[in-house]
Amino acid sequence: MTDTVSRTANPTDESDLLRSLADALGAVELGDFSVRLPRGEGLAGEVVDRFNAVVEQADRQTRDLALIARAVGQEGSWNHRLVIEHLDGGWSEGAASVNRLVEDLVRPTTELGRVLEAVAAGDLSQEAALEIEGKQLRGEFRRLGETVNQMVGLLRSFAGEVTRVAREVGTEGQLGGQADVQGVSGTWRSLTDAVNLMASNLTEQVRSISTVTQAIASGDLNQKITVKASGEVAELADTINSLNSTLQVFAGEVTRVAREVGTEGRLGGQADVPGVSGTWKDLTESVNDMASSLTDQVRDIAKVTGAVARGDLNQKIAVPAQGEILELKTTVNTMVDQLSNFADEVTRVAREVGTDGRLGGQAQVFGVSGTWRDLTQNVNQLAANLTEQVRNIAKVTSAVAAGDLSQKITVDAKGEVAEVKTTVNTMVDQLSRFADEVTRVAREVGSQGRLGGQADVPGVSGTWKDLTENVNLMAANLTAQVRNISSVASAVAAGDLNRQITVDAQGEMLELKSTLNSMVAQLSQFADEVTRVAREVGTDGKLGGQANVQGVSGIWEALTDNVNSMASNLTSQVRNISSVATAVARGDLNRQITVDAQGEMLELKSTLNSMVDRLSSFADEVTRVAREVGTEGQLGGQANVPGVSGTWKDLTDNVNSMASNLTSQVRDIAKVTTAVAKGDLNQKITVDAQGEILELKTTVNTMVDQLSSFATEVTRVAREVGVEGNLGGQAEVAGVSGTWLALTRNVNSLAATLTLQLRAIANVAHAVARGDLTQSVDFEAAGEIADLTESINQMITALRDKTRQNTDADWLNSNLARISSLLQGRRGVEEVTRMVLDEVTPLIDAQTSTFYVRHEDVSGHVTYRLNAVYGHPSPGEKKVIEDNEGMVGQAAASKRTIHLHDIPEGYLEISSGLGQATPTDLIILPVQFGDKVRGVIEFASFNTYSGLHKRFLDALAPNVGVTLATIEGNARTEVLLRESQRMAQELRAQSNRLQETNVELEEKAQLLSAQNRAIELKNDEVETARKDIEEKAEQLAQASKYKSEFLANVSHELRTPLNSLLLLARLLSENSDGNLSDRQIEFARTIYNAGTDLLTLIDDILDLSKIEAGRMDVSVHPVDLAEILGDIEAAFRPQAEDKGLEFAVDVGTGVPQLMQTDGQKFQQVLRNLLSNAVKFTRVGSVTLAVRRVPADLRFDAPHLNAAAERISFSVIDTGIGVAESKKAIIFEPFQQADGTTRRTFGGTGLGLSISKSLSLMLGGDVYIEHTGDAGSKFTFVVPVEIDADGDFAPVRSDLPLTPVAPSAGILTGAPETPSSSAAAQHLEGATVLIVDDDIRNVFALTAALELHGIDVHYAENGADGIDSLQQHPGIDIVLMDSMMPGMDGNETTRVIRRMSQFKELPIVFLTAQALAEQREKSVEAGASAYLTKPVDLDLLLDTMSQWIGGDAEEGTRGDAHGPGPAEADGAAGRDNGEPTDGGTA
Repeated sequence: MTDTVSRTANPTDESDLLRSLADALGAVELGDFSVRLPRGEGLAGEVVDRFNAVVEQADRQTRDLALIARAVGQEGSWNHRLVIEHLDGGWSEGAASVNRLVEDLVRPTTELGRVLEAVAAGDLSQEAALEIEGKQLRGEFRRLGETVNQMVGLLRSFAGEVTRVAREVGTEGQLGGQADVQGVSGTWRSLTDAVNLMASNLTEQVRSISTVTQAIASGDLNQKITVKASGEVAELADTINSLNSTLQVFAGEVTRVAREVGTEGRLGGQADVPGVSGTWKDLTESVNDMASSLTDQVRDIAKVTGAVARGDLNQKIAVPAQGEILELKTTVNTMVDQLSNFADEVTRVAREVGTDGRLGGQAQVFGVSGTWRDLTQNVNQLAANLTEQVRNIAKVTSAVAAGDLSQKITVDAKGEVAEVKTTVNTMVDQLSRFADEVTRVAREVGSQGRLGGQADVPGVSGTWKDLTENVNLMAANLTAQVRNISSVASAVAAGDLNRQITVDAQGEMLELKSTLNSMVAQLSQFADEVTRVAREVGTDGKLGGQANVQGVSGIWEALTDNVNSMASNLTSQVRNISSVATAVARGDLNRQITVDAQGEMLELKSTLNSMVDRLSSFADEVTRVAREVGTEGQLGGQANVPGVSGTWKDLTDNVNSMASNLTSQVRDIAKVTTAVAKGDLNQKITVDAQGEILELKTTVNTMVDQLSSFATEVTRVAREVGVEGNLGGQAEVAGVSGTWLALTRNVNSLAATLTLQLRAIANVAHAVARGDLTQSVDFEAAGEIADLTESINQMITALRDKTRQNTDADWLNSNLARISSLLQGRRGVEEVTRMVLDEVTPLIDAQTSTFYVRHEDVSGHVTYRLNAVYGHPSPGEKKVIEDNEGMVGQAAASKRTIHLHDIPEGYLEISSGLGQATPTDLIILPVQFGDKVRGVIEFASFNTYSGLHKRFLDALAPNVGVTLATIEGNARTEVLLRESQRMAQELRAQSNRLQETNVELEEKAQLLSAQNRAIELKNDEVETARKDIEEKAEQLAQASKYKSEFLANVSHELRTPLNSLLLLARLLSENSDGNLSDRQIEFARTIYNAGTDLLTLIDDILDLSKIEAGRMDVSVHPVDLAEILGDIEAAFRPQAEDKGLEFAVDVGTGVPQLMQTDGQKFQQVLRNLLSNAVKFTRVGSVTLAVRRVPADLRFDAPHLNAAAERISFSVIDTGIGVAESKKAIIFEPFQQADGTTRRTFGGTGLGLSISKSLSLMLGGDVYIEHTGDAGSKFTFVVPVEIDADGDFAPVRSDLPLTPVAPSAGILTGAPETPSSSAAAQHLEGATVLIVDDDIRNVFALTAALELHGIDVHYAENGADGIDSLQQHPGIDIVLMDSMMPGMDGNETTRVIRRMSQFKELPIVFLTAQALAEQREKSVEAGASAYLTKPVDLDLLLDTMSQWIGGDAEEGTRGDAHGPGPAEADGAAGRDNGEPTDGGTA
């Protein structure tokens, strides 16, 4: 194709042209749309231009098709479409067909995607619509839709059955359930079978496990889990089987130890359960510890009781013990001490009475009671009785020994002593009778001498008989024999059984002698045996001993038998008593003395049995009280042991006293600790206590004192820091340590940290309020403080970045606008190039510059000629540059900016009168218009160009190119016009000569035809230039659109953080919790005011942008002038009075009452003028003068002159005035009288520019009537009526009208509290869904709404919002953001409106998009109201109240596009050109 172009570079004839055209068409036929033919003259040039235009259009459409294919097919941008506005005919129809194709493909795919996304999100309630916008889906789309719906139905059925089985098996525990999904096959059938198999296996496994675990719970350890299982269920089965085995071993070992220790009495046994761990190991060790401890304790107790049984009372139980074993240990040791004391006393009395013969002795055993006291008393009674009996017997025997046989034993006696008494008395009686007989015989024999006399003593036998016989046998030796016998008898009577009768005797006397001697021997043996038995039983404690007296009979044998019977009975009785006492000593109170007994032994038996019963009753009661008080915690219990006395009553009383004291002490301690737990630190333990309870009482009371001191200090610090705002406070709690000292330090650390953090935040807030955005919060923090720190730093960074971006954008836009305005009206190239260099070079901090302008000669040769210079050292050098020659030619050829850094020495010198130097940075900028480079500009600087400078140059170049192209087109038009005029003059001259000759006429006619063709060619060129200009205008419109979109995005990005900032600042300033100081409230107000000022600036910039773009519409309606003037006076009079200014509104005569205009814009102009007047006036007055304009007064505004009636509004002040040199620029954007004005009074310089534009839109004008040091007079003239059918057609809104609340302004007083809002009273208990992806806005809105009793739900995107609506059908209203990832607010609203249950649901858009076209899109999507961020809280509450309160509750709510409840107010909202504040944009 290059050869073709070269060959047709200069076609000389029609053949070459056709050849070139044919070659180019061949390339186009092959799809090469890059081919172009060089432009030519005449008809050939026109053909070439048309061909190039067709190929260009085809190439553009091919690129558009490739772009939409990539965007829609590859990138998935389904909203992308071909732009058809600039296309006509077939091109337009083809592009429209492609758009329809994409639309028809995207809509079903979007619908299917929506259903599949719902399925992926687990929502199986969605189905694909088979009818879209009234058209049924067909073909593959319908088949695919039906397939998807069938799939969703099967999934829904499958999910329902699986959910049912899972619920029955997993939640309700109904095993055996099976899923029944009808009509499924393939994977779904396999899944259903798998679920059923899982449920069946799980049922079998769980039931088997349940059977085994129930058997274990019932004590049956022989069961095992035998069901087949794998995985974790198999592990569970193995674990339970292992547990069962372990339990079997454990139970066997514990049973063995219990049997050995508890039944067989084999102490020392240990349980051996191998392989256990955890609880079973602990249980095994606990059983072994119990057995070991019990073994040690029982063995020690057995050792001591064995010693006691052996009569060794020196042993004590020394093994450690607790609980009842400890009580048993103490009881046995006490018993041993009492037995030892008792034994000592009894031994002493026995020794005194039985050995020393000292009768009357008594045992004294102190501190004993019960049985031991009774035993002591019995021993003493035994000794007393024995003393009395022995003394009476001694007295009688002494009397007998003294020959007094009239004495008898009269003491009471029983048992053997009674027998002794009877025997002695009988002996005395016999002796008396014997004595009488002997006396008689002796008298007869000795006195009367009558031998052979016989003594007759009836009833005697034995010795007395022998004695009687001996008396009868007395002879001559009677005296000696009687004396010998008497001495032996006296010895026997005195207990001396060692004497023998030694007198010679014969016959009966000899027998008597032998008998007496034998009797003495037998009495001696009898006495020895009785003494031995008495010693063994009574002294040595050897029970079971028997007296063995050989060869005795009669009374002696009976006496021996009686002694043995007494010893046997005493042995059985004492052993039975000993066994019961031993059982009592071991704590076994179930034993009783059962041996037969009589007399004192019977009393002793009854006494011991009664003692055991009382001990048992006492032990039961003490155990019950101990269990209730010590284990179950039932204080107040008392032991009730009826019928006890003495020590047992004392013990019972002591136990009851102990329980009572413990109850009162514990209850008092519990009362105080409960009070402490409830925060009451005024309670103290007052109950009397001693010992460890006293220590506990003192400890608790000290703790309460320290807690009270700690609480007082912490409360003081909390009040100072959290309520009074006195930062830096520290808690001082004296005398604490441990936890309380650590808590005190923690509180002080908290207060110090909070002080540091709040002071740092306050310092940063002060800096931000002063406009210093270089500060940041810099301290270590965590949790919500860290989040707050990060949020504040992010806010400052965002504000700093946005401020810098806004400053850069302001500089860029204002300078572009200024240069563009300077370019307007310029007709000379040299004038334009010189002006550009003069203005731009110093603006971008360059020191020298040149401007080369394109020049094309007749042959098409292009050169670039130096046309203007700025600070160039050699302006005469290199005035003409060819294409691709040097950097300038290269920049022109490549059509790209060339940026050179670090320019070497000698390349270029910039000089002045003081010196010269080489620049460091060079930019070579091509100036284009369309595809043609119109010129090249060079800028050289000592400094490096910033990115802002580069963007400025890139944006400036097209504007300069347009101007150069316009000048060139105008020049060409002028040349053509002059040529046309010249040819017309020649035509007239030729017409004059036409009459002279026909030949000349024909020649002139041919010449005229040629000239006409030339004129047509020139006209074509003019048309081409016009099209170029129109295309550039289109580009400018596109640039304006991009600027508007940029401003809208900037507005959105600024309004989004401002929303949460202002809402949270207001909530803080309201101080509803009352925990902020006045200074902290002032901080919050400062933040609120700074945010409000920033919002005002954003609104002004948006207004200016819409005015410049011509997209601000006028809404005409009747305006009550008196009402507006009253509102204005009410607004500005307080401001003027605050500055000490006089304020007046002067209304002249003839001023009409009503106006037909745009009231909002009309008020905005007046407010801007009055605001400036009040701001720039320090002393004096401000006056608003309203006058009717005379009919003959003319203005520059056509609409104003054409108006039938006009009114002027003059704002007259005594302020600083405006310099004459500045009067022309103050109505331009971002302009003020001088640079110090902005620093002194603030402001952006937009107010007058906006006012000027708004006045022109209203058919009027704003101008300075006069100004000076004495003040200024600004006049606003406006027609009384604007024709609604003319250029100012009102804009109508589909949104319900909402009253516009006045701007919140600066918080100068106490802010409105939540309870003061009338709307909030209707909202309490309402449920709101916030759909917003910005968590900061959600947090701020939630905090604000919850203060009014509103329940808030949140979703971070549209899909989640729809899910939340379906999950919470009770939601009353939705607050919707518009810009969100995935589904934006409009798309989400459309989906919600398609749901029948939500058609009437109020959806209020709460968005940072403030432009009218964005509002209209939301209206079309179904918005109920439209509020812009940052939202005014009262306005939001009013709007919500109108939709969910009042009329809405009566069912009169309008739909999303029709009248709403607010329409009854009849209030006019703001027009569509303003940032939206309420239900109207």
